Amino acid sequence: MKKLNIYPSFFILLSFLSLVGNAMTNSQEEGHKIEIKINGFKDTTLILGHYFNQRMYVDDTTRIDSNGRAVFTDKEALPGGIYVVYLPNKKYFDLLIDRDQTFKVSVDTSNFITSMEVIGSEQTKAFNRYQRFIFERQEKAQKLQERLKAAGSESNDREKIREELDILNEEVKNHWNELIKKHPGSLLALFLKGIQEVEIPEFDLPEGVKNTDSIRRVKTYQYYRTHYFDNIDLTDERILRTPFFGKKVAHYFSSLVPQIPDTLLKEAITIIEKSRPSPNVFQFLVSDLFNFANDSKIMGMDKMLVGLAEKYYLSGEATWADEEFLKKLETRVKELKPTLIGNQAHDLKMQAYDGPYFRLYEIQAPITILVFWETDCGHCKKEIPKLNKIYQEDLIEKGVKVFAVYTQGDQPEWVEFIEKHELYDFINVWDPYRHTGFRDYYDVKSTPTIFILDKNKKIIGKRIAVDDLPGFIDHFLKFQNEKG
Repeated sequence: MKKLNIYPSFFILLSFLSLVGNAMTNSQEEGHKIEIKINGFKDTTLILGHYFNQRMYVDDTTRIDSNGRAVFTDKEALPGGIYVVYLPNKKYFDLLIDRDQTFKVSVDTSNFITSMEVIGSEQTKAFNRYQRFIFERQEKAQKLQERLKAAGSESNDREKIREELDILNEEVKNHWNELIKKHPGSLLALFLKGIQEVEIPEFDLPEGVKNTDSIRRVKTYQYYRTHYFDNIDLTDERILRTPFFGKKVAHYFSSLVPQIPDTLLKEAITIIEKSRPSPNVFQFLVSDLFNFANDSKIMGMDKMLVGLAEKYYLSGEATWADEEFLKKLETRVKELKPTLIGNQAHDLKMQAYDGPYFRLYEIQAPITILVFWETDCGHCKKEIPKLNKIYQEDLIEKGVKVFAVYTQGDQPEWVEFIEKHELYDFINVWDPYRHTGFRDYYDVKSTPTIFILDKNKKIIGKRIAVDDLPGFIDHFLKFQNEKG
């Protein structure tokens, strides 16, 4: 496979995903020879690419000769999937490539789908016939939608038009099912089944039940979420090279599953384990969901990252990961684990700026704000006075305490800052002899770093913006009161 970034706006190459390269193996012994004839093009370059995780990647390039003929050929077979033939004018068309990889295609640029002729591969031909069927139904549906839009709200034609649209939808659904039955085990069947949504049954509710609409919505959501992947074979690696699989996974984890780290981790492991029979799907899901956790801006998502890292990467199951990456990941996991939300915060015994010692665990408060800061930090110079203002105006009356840890060793500057900004209601402490190890226990790599602790000194929030503290704390205290 040649990784050629010919059109960067269209083909995005991600070198860190080894699935795109050598990790994607194919059991076919025969190679491929795909001859393409394009009317209206000659003496230029043609690109063959494939779909992978909502993007397109280049597999090969070749020349279109003076007769408009181009050939993609190699002694190795291509992995089964939906491929893209990309023209110099940035137009493209799709080809289904499965087991039979010696065939000819001719197209006219006026309409790739309706003009395409395939010789030699029944699967590729069947896929094009499906495309034609859908193209024709889309044209009919568009005309019906235009008629519906033009019809007035009082028009008697609206119901008739809706009935015609329903019939059209039923035709498409029946056509899908016919093709799936006709081509069992094929990539076409895998593709057609995978793009279908799960059918949700009607739910019978006992008589006398109140809020029936709300209950049905909940039951519909629960059924849809539980059966979301029913139509997708997670053990067939050909699913990776389709335009919909990556989108389905992304939608499930970003929109359907509650954005709670524990729940997301549990669902991720469930889906990953279902894919074990296919090493390549397994690799994709582990990598993709690990990256999902790593890239997330949701507070506490490092719990999902740590969970996936320990179960798959650090356990030795992620055989595709190199040693350097694993060493860095192991270090990062050790740094993150003490500060995961729900963990007991590490106790700190520190000296106050005016002499006495204070222990974090001895603070009696429904909420403790633990903040690490320094006077040389430009951001701290703005945020710490702001924190004091919010504390005085909104939080002190609720019994909240602030355990403010000065991270540096220049006490005169620290004391001067406290006095200048009147931070006297904070518990202002530091570690002059560097014996507490606070940087390791709280992963303090930048300042200010903020943690929110409950009355038992469990971590309930972290790295929250100062402006967001009142809302977060109010929500937590209200929830605690409602729990009783």
